[in-house]
Amino acid sequence: MSLSVLVLGIETSCDETAASVVSRDANGHGEILSNVILSQFDDHAAFGGVVPEIAARAHVEALDSVVQAAMDEAGVGFADLDAIAATAGPGLIGGVIVGLTTAKALALASGKPLVAVNHLEGHALTARLTDGIAFPYLLLLVSGGHTQILLVRGVGQYERWGTTIDDALGEAFDKTAKLLGLPYPGGPAVERAAARGNLDRFALPRPMFGRPGADFSFSGLKTALRIEAEAIAPLSESDVDDLCAAFQRTVTLVVRDRIGHALDRFRSEFPDSADPTLVVAGGVAANKALRAGLDAELSARGFRLVAPPLVLCTDNGAMIAWAGAERLALGLLDDLAAPARPRWPLDQLAAPMLGSGHKGAKA
Repeated sequence: MSLSVLVLGIETSCDETAASVVSRDANGHGEILSNVILSQFDDHAAFGGVVPEIAARAHVEALDSVVQAAMDEAGVGFADLDAIAATAGPGLIGGVIVGLTTAKALALASGKPLVAVNHLEGHALTARLTDGIAFPYLLLLVSGGHTQILLVRGVGQYERWGTTIDDALGEAFDKTAKLLGLPYPGGPAVERAAARGNLDRFALPRPMFGRPGADFSFSGLKTALRIEAEAIAPLSESDVDDLCAAFQRTVTLVVRDRIGHALDRFRSEFPDSADPTLVVAGGVAANKALRAGLDAELSARGFRLVAPPLVLCTDNGAMIAWAGAERLALGLLDDLAAPARPRWPLDQLAAPMLGSGHKGAKA
């Protein structure tokens, strides 16, 4: 293996068709040479969420040109690559099959090794690409159908410390938006409305708040918000804003509480850590109120918050290429029989729960 490796990464697990070329040197430093992302937003907006069949068809139609654009932007040919990586799960299985099959064909045709990447590992390792952080660290993953707190010990070494027992946080934002008549995607719409709202008008329950451990629950919060909305229907614009403000504040308080338990555990298990760090990844990590709440909680406890740039928090090919490069450096390769998986938890030993390895439609 050369001192620096080049990896093409392909991501098709949900509603973005993405490809990227990333380099990794012998010291573990990375560089993004290209990162092409084609959103399917317009294809799904009318349905208020991602339609799996439409997503898979759009990946088939777009992926070849997206891969070529990533190669052209990086200024490399297939002969220059050291490996080809692709998301092999978890995700919408039709889309995963499109990307993984394409990667297998490219690997076979070019004679390059294949790395079948867990989409969640892509999120888990992105901060090593952007910020060069060292193991171990904590990860708050709030992406698609996932809400988890994980200990990241190393590449392929993950312990799930907390997960949602019902709805994921992103789903709770999207369902709240739909309930209140806000447009898709719901997360940004709720955040915009909350910025205009009165924080003190509605008092919503805080599921799991103060309980031991680091698990989450958001289904009851969503139900309580629906009851409040029905009690004052029809809703004015200010009603919607106030409900969103109450929802967002409650979510932030709950996440801070749950994270606090995980931070205490990390301190207990790694008392000599010189730079205790929490990485937050996934599309919900873009929420400014949530980030501010996390930053305050971590600062009070002597932890550092690392949040990759938004373009690398949402689904992208660079995180898959980087995870592929990290695995390649350890000789963790896959053969052409690598399966596409709709579910694939990072912590294989953790008891199955809804939020541990399911990536569903963002509806």
